[in-house]
Amino acid sequence: MGYDKRFMKEAIRIAVENVKNGTGGPFGAVVVKGGEIIASSGNTVVPDNDPTAHAEVNAIRKACRNLDSFQLEGCEIYSSCEPCPMCLGAIYWARPKAVYYACTKEDAAEGGFDDSFIYKEIMLDGSRRFIPFVNEKEEGAGEEFELWREEKNKVKY
Repeated sequence: MGYDKRFMKEAIRIAVENVKNGTGGPFGAVVVKGGEIIASSGNTVVPDNDPTAHAEVNAIRKACRNLDSFQLEGCEIYSSCEPCPMCLGAIYWARPKAVYYACTKEDAAEGGFDDSFIYKEIMLDGSRRFIPFVNEKEEGAGEEFELWREEKNKVKY
């Protein structure tokens, strides 16, 4: 379908309303399929006590439930701001056909939401990260992947 400013305006409206109502952070997202909004959400990290409750993740979860699918094939995501690294990962797993965003990660940083340290952390060896990531491969680790490879009735994603 291509970019449609009506949907971006809705994502921005949700973000603004979220701040005005005190219901979450200054972010909104809309998932569109066939020219219709199938899901939308604001950021609900604080009221949900859930660090993963970003607007994009919330909207993806709702859209997938509405579509009865774990992927957003043929969908577009409109976000009030450039997605953070976590949301970027969720978006790639959901596989929409396009993502449109209004504000940039630099705008978010100026507003107090600076994700630049996460991008830097990703590049580091796990043991050198601010939160150390230590690989402790115990006996039996990897069996799950062997079983997955052999599974005949799996749903690939």
